[in-house]
Amino acid sequence: MENTHSPIEQLRAQVRQLWEELSPAERAVCHYLISASPEQILFASAQELGTATGTSNATVVRTMQRLGFGGLPGLKRALAAEFTSAVAPDVRLRQRVSHVGQDLTGIWERVFDEARERIEHCRGLLDAEAFKKAVELLVDAPGVFVYGAGASEPAGHHLALKLNRRGHRARAVSTTGFALADDLIQLAHGEVLVIFQPARKLKELTVLIDRAHAVGANIVLISDELGGSFADRVDAVLAAPHTPTGITAEPLTGIIVADALLLALDSLDESRSVENSHQLNALRRQLLDARSDPRFR
Repeated sequence: MENTHSPIEQLRAQVRQLWEELSPAERAVCHYLISASPEQILFASAQELGTATGTSNATVVRTMQRLGFGGLPGLKRALAAEFTSAVAPDVRLRQRVSHVGQDLTGIWERVFDEARERIEHCRGLLDAEAFKKAVELLVDAPGVFVYGAGASEPAGHHLALKLNRRGHRARAVSTTGFALADDLIQLAHGEVLVIFQPARKLKELTVLIDRAHAVGANIVLISDELGGSFADRVDAVLAAPHTPTGITAEPLTGIIVADALLLALDSLDESRSVENSHQLNALRRQLLDARSDPRFR
């Protein structure tokens, strides 16, 4: 699909090209999509689009796949890139609140709908070879340097915390700007640099990757849109789709990808994970006993 036009123009072009091949239900979905505003599509679930078009959520998803977007999240991601660059954050927030209204049950359902869409989209983007490579690098690494700044910071801290609990020496870094040099100087040969960064090509990413190459560290990038830009400079790229609307937390899929890596590490080095879990629980019991001891009050 050509990327020289806006996402809406791309959508309309695809509809024109495939119109004769589409079923009546798929045409109904397409007719709605090309007449709706980007905001209407961004904030709608597959079920809502199915209701609006007199079809079903399965038909909506299938239509998106026929049009080359890989599903509704793919179209939303394409629309969101242009929408967020053209509309100020406070305006987007007002539009988001206006769209969801004050139906508390509906708000609850909307958050879970988007979370499910993102997770299913992430699941379908698995690159088995890249995942295997990332796990192999982590299991034998003498240390792991996990970087996640801004909204990606929780995912980075989550991975580093859980790695340490399994006996893999890891540290989480979220520093930006000049101060990052103090952390980067510690990156060592043979370690693994894991970067969580959805879309924005920060200057820090280039410096991080350059430093890893200089010292002989391996690199795993967990991202949405940056995989293609850095694919030839990192050892493995794992996809973690970001939120197209801001309704669900940015690090949601990054944390899930981290959990998949952690479970894979458990399977490859079960004895280390079990032993460190035993030691962790023993230390916790000691700390709980200390709290009940009058000498520690």
